Amino acid sequence: MHSRKFGRTGRDVSEIGFGAWAIGAAWGEVNDGDAVAALHAALDAGVTFIDTADVYGDGHSEKLIAKVMKERGGERPFIATKAGRRLPAQTVEGYSQENLTGWIDRSLKYLETDTLDLVQLHCPPTDLYYHPEVFERLDRLVEQGKIRNYGVSVERVEEALKAMQYPGVVSVQIIFNAFRQRPAELFFDQAKKNDVAIIARVPLASGLLSGKFKADTKFEATDHRLFNRNGEAFDVGETFSGVPYEVGLAAVELIRPLVSGDTTMAKFALRWILMFDAVSVVIPGARNPAQARSNAEAAALPPLSDELMGKVKAIYDQDIKPYVHQRW
Repeated sequence: MHSRKFGRTGRDVSEIGFGAWAIGAAWGEVNDGDAVAALHAALDAGVTFIDTADVYGDGHSEKLIAKVMKERGGERPFIATKAGRRLPAQTVEGYSQENLTGWIDRSLKYLETDTLDLVQLHCPPTDLYYHPEVFERLDRLVEQGKIRNYGVSVERVEEALKAMQYPGVVSVQIIFNAFRQRPAELFFDQAKKNDVAIIARVPLASGLLSGKFKADTKFEATDHRLFNRNGEAFDVGETFSGVPYEVGLAAVELIRPLVSGDTTMAKFALRWILMFDAVSVVIPGARNPAQARSNAEAAALPPLSDELMGKVKAIYDQDIKPYVHQRW
């Protein structure tokens, strides 16, 4: 496992992290025993970055992480959580000092720690980025010792560019994968210039890029890949990266021949992301130990050739770009 600098925090993190949404909720039924084993397997494989949120399973994800930390002992990995989606409605006014403090205190309790490594505003409304007082409230929480760093998790590139104008923002989490390539155009260069860490989420386009799905694949009622396919519950970009399911399946079949026989499509998709040096860490999810180990193994793949990168870009430009590029 290789490490990368996490912006200006002074910390290095594994380039493959662990996305803990799937072990919390909204991905179908997950057995806690499997979830705990998946976390252990990831950490055993050299993963040193875990991403969660206070709404994943209403805190269940955070509690499972704390359980694993207690079982392992020793130095903790870098644990990033998020706050803001507990609001009944997304308004700038909801990000008050009282609410921010309450959310962070709850995460401190559930993660069983005195200070949070990183708190990210969890896809807040776009207007929030034009209210500096919200970021000043986060500065106070840093001063109080409740959090070491703060960042943002965004839906759109424009939000990321605006967020970086605040000096306290050390990281931006954004959807980036072979089906969502716009962040690489301008945002990545700006993040490097500002020494802002980039967390690449939804790296497999909700599993589409694993190559395992078919037109008749069935998803459980509790899986967002069924209940949010058209954005019924939250931003549709979080589900299959906003790519219509049938369109994504067809594009996957164009990518499949590019993947050598000694690896998997999922590992290829993760290695594609790691070709961008602006990315600090990519956070695939895993619901069992085998998935966690497979994700970590992507870091050992050799770099992709310019020819392969060009072919993936061509597939995106022709088949995916019209559906997603200007939306996010």
